[in-house]
Amino acid sequence: MHRMNMVRMLLWWVLCLPFAVQAHPNGSDAEAQGPSLASVNAAVAIAGNNDLVFAKNADRSVPIASVTKVMTALVVLESGAPLNEWLVFRKRHTPAAANAYTRIRVDSQMRRSDVLRIALMSSENFAAYTLARSHPGGFEAFVEAMNAKAKELGMSGTEFVDPTGLSVENVSTAGDLVRLVNAAAKYPEIREYSTTDYFRGQFRQPRYSLSFGNTNALVHRQSWGVGLSKTGYLSDAGRCLVMISNMNGKRVVTVLLDSLGTRSPMGDAGRIKRWLDTGAKGQVAKAAREYSREKNAAYNAMAHSATAALK
Repeated sequence: MHRMNMVRMLLWWVLCLPFAVQAHPNGSDAEAQGPSLASVNAAVAIAGNNDLVFAKNADRSVPIASVTKVMTALVVLESGAPLNEWLVFRKRHTPAAANAYTRIRVDSQMRRSDVLRIALMSSENFAAYTLARSHPGGFEAFVEAMNAKAKELGMSGTEFVDPTGLSVENVSTAGDLVRLVNAAAKYPEIREYSTTDYFRGQFRQPRYSLSFGNTNALVHRQSWGVGLSKTGYLSDAGRCLVMISNMNGKRVVTVLLDSLGTRSPMGDAGRIKRWLDTGAKGQVAKAAREYSREKNAAYNAMAHSATAALK
C-alpha cells in the first residue's frame, strides 16, 4: 500500500479496534477448516441468511473498490427516483481518479435504468457518479444515504466516501458485504442488471450507442446460475468479487476480497463450490499464497499499531 493509504487504514483500525479484535480466525486457521483460497478475506453464507458458513478474516475492514456499486444501486432504488428519467452525464464537480476512464461523452444523456445497469454489470464509474449526482438530494446526500443504509443493515465495519469505489477510503468487511448482498438481492433490478451478459447502451444529445460487457466471467456460464454479481479492483483492494450463485443445490452468497490475480476470485469461487459439494480443499498457486501472507502480515501490523496507540 502507499504510505498515505497505510495511514488511513491505521486510523480506521484505531476507530474500529473493538470490532477488529473480535475478528474471525486468521487465514491459516480458517483454511484448516475450509477451502484454500487466494483471497485474503472471504465469507460464504446461504442466500437470505447473514450467518456465515465459512469465514476468512471476515471482520477485517478493507478497501472494497467497485463492490461499492452494490450499495450505490440499493440507494438509487430505495430513493424512489424514476428509472425511466433521462440523466445528464455532467462534468465531475470533483477531480476524477487517474483510473476513471470512460467512453461516455460529457453532457450526453441516458435513462436512469440503463445508467444503473452499466454501473453494475460493466462497473462504469462515470455511470455510478452520475447516479449519485442525480440523486434528489445531490451527491453529498447520496453518500450520506449510503452510510445510513450500511448502519441500518448492521454493517458496523463499513464506511463510504464515494459511490464508485475509486476511493480506498470506501471500506467494508466480508461479513458486512454478505448483509449488503442479501439486502440488494431483494430487488429484481439489481439481480437483472448485475448479471446482464452484454448490453448496447443508447445515449442522446448527441445520439450514439456503446457496447458493455459483464466484468464477471461466471455470469456467462449457465451452470453457475449467477443471480447477483459485482466485481472490483484497486491496487490497494486487490481483485474482489461478490455474488449469489448455485452451489451444492443451494443459493449461496460468496464474498471474496483482495486477490492477487485477475482470475483468482473465479478460482476461489470454484474452490468454494467444490468444498461445499465434496469437502475438497483445493490448491492455490504459490504466488497467491505469498501475496496473502504479505497482506495478512501488513494488516496484523496495523492492528498491533492500533492497539499500541490506544494504550
